[in-house]
Amino acid sequence: MAERVRVQKAMSVAGVMSRRAAEEAIVAGRVAIDGVDAVLGDRIDVTTQTLTLDEIPITVDPETETHLLYKPVGVISTAHDPQGRPTVVELVASSRRLYPVGRLDIDSEGLLMVSNDGELTNRVTHPRYGITKTYLARVEGRVGTPTVRRLTTGVELDDGPARAVRATLVDVGADSSLVELVMVEGRNREVRRMMSSVGHEVLELVRTAIGPITDPGLQPGTSRRLTSDELRQLLSSGHPS
Repeated sequence: MAERVRVQKAMSVAGVMSRRAAEEAIVAGRVAIDGVDAVLGDRIDVTTQTLTLDEIPITVDPETETHLLYKPVGVISTAHDPQGRPTVVELVASSRRLYPVGRLDIDSEGLLMVSNDGELTNRVTHPRYGITKTYLARVEGRVGTPTVRRLTTGVELDDGPARAVRATLVDVGADSSLVELVMVEGRNREVRRMMSSVGHEVLELVRTAIGPITDPGLQPGTSRRLTSDELRQLLSSGHPS
C-alpha cells in the first residue's frame, strides 16, 4: 500500500469496514485524521498520521505488528536484559523491532502483547483508557467473602491505594484459594502486593485476558499476530476516565 492513500481504502485494507461503509462513516462525521474530521477525497499518510473511527485509532501502517504472547515464568518483560535472561521479544518471530506492551513480572505467566504500535501501547497500558487485564491468582490460605470485598473497595499499598475493578472467588481448597481479579492499573507486582496486604501470599499468577482478548489454546512460549478485528475490539473496549 502506497504511503498516501484515500481514507476509505486505508480503512478497507485495515479490515475495519468496506470502502462503501467507510464512505458512509466519513459523511456521518465518524472519521478523523489527526483529530480533524475527514471528508470524501481525503488521503492519509499511513506512516505519520493517525486515523480514527468514533475516536478509536485504526492501525493502517503496514509496518506495525502486534502479537499476543503467552509469557512463561522466568522470562523478562523487556526487549533487552543486561543480565542475559530470556526476554519476551525473543519468543516472537518477527524481523521488526518490537517492545512489550506493559509487563508481567518474572514469576508470573500468561498473556502479554508485543508490538511496535506506539498508540496501541499507550492505550493498553495507560489507566486513563480503562482497558482491563484479568488475572487468576492461586494464593495461600482460605479466602473469604469479606477479603474479596476488600480487594474491590481498595487496599493501601506503599505507593498508594489500589483496588480491583472486579474480584471473584473461584475456588477454595484445604490450604489455598483461587481468586480472579480484573484490574485497570498495572503497577509493579500490584496483584501480588494487594493479595499480600489482605494476608494471602500469591503462589501462582496467570494473566488470562487483556481487555476482550484471550486465547486458552495459546501455549507457554508461543505467540500469534492479532487480527484487525481483535485490535479494533481491544481499542474500543476501554472506558476512558
